[in-house]
Amino acid sequence: MRRTLFTLIAFLILSISNGAMAQEVKRDIAQIKGDLYRFQNNFHYSVFYVTPAGVIVTDPINADAAKWLKAEIKKRFNLPIRYVIYSHDHRDHSAGGEVFAADGAVVIAQERAKRAIIGEKRPTAVPNITFNHKMDLELGGKHVELRYLGKNHSDNMIVMNFPAERVLFAVDFIPVKSVAFKTLSDSYIKGWIKSLKRVERMDFDILAPGHGKLGTKADVTLFKNYMRDLHGQVLASARAGKSLEETKASVDLSKYKDLFKFAKWSPLNIEGAYAQIQMNRRPN
Repeated sequence: MRRTLFTLIAFLILSISNGAMAQEVKRDIAQIKGDLYRFQNNFHYSVFYVTPAGVIVTDPINADAAKWLKAEIKKRFNLPIRYVIYSHDHRDHSAGGEVFAADGAVVIAQERAKRAIIGEKRPTAVPNITFNHKMDLELGGKHVELRYLGKNHSDNMIVMNFPAERVLFAVDFIPVKSVAFKTLSDSYIKGWIKSLKRVERMDFDILAPGHGKLGTKADVTLFKNYMRDLHGQVLASARAGKSLEETKASVDLSKYKDLFKFAKWSPLNIEGAYAQIQMNRRPN
């Protein structure tokens, strides 16, 4: 009986320990350059900018992540958070903005993002300030350029350029040395390619994505070429009347085989592109 009890206790302790390990969140702050820092919450990243007049934060990611970041900024810099900028409305990046807004931070987003946040009831603070194509933000002598480059991964995505550091923060629509995420849901593939071309014309050295490692402008060009080849081949196949399975068999993206998740996600990218093309070809 005693041995059985000890075995049960040991099993419960191990189960609790394993559960705690499974729920452990990896969070970190790393300096990108100058006064610009990158915040990691597991597989999601945002950036924040430290100025003499306060801090500009970007995507909160979620409420727990925002609380952790808020405490770390207070501890490390002892400065108030003045602005929160959403890259787009999607929940896994915009959630948690109320943590900063509660202390008076002004929330900024593209105008369509505000409509989506309200319409989709995103768990975050509703933006106080919105813009259409561009907005320049100044705080403590530091400048951030906010630019809407068209529809891509969403219809309200913006990029944030930090000219002094020559860093561009671009979320979800420019993965570094990776194919696109799964079936390209809630995206606009033709607009996506146009957006990538516009990013290529911007002046920056370092690309800070919302997932994965830092990159450069060369990574923008690589991914643009991938998306252009993906769309072009799938479009030709669809116009030839091929089925989805026939399209998957005929599209050849093998020159990109070294990209992250190529084997697993490129077939899903084909599936997503095919669905978009077929939908756009239907008569109204």
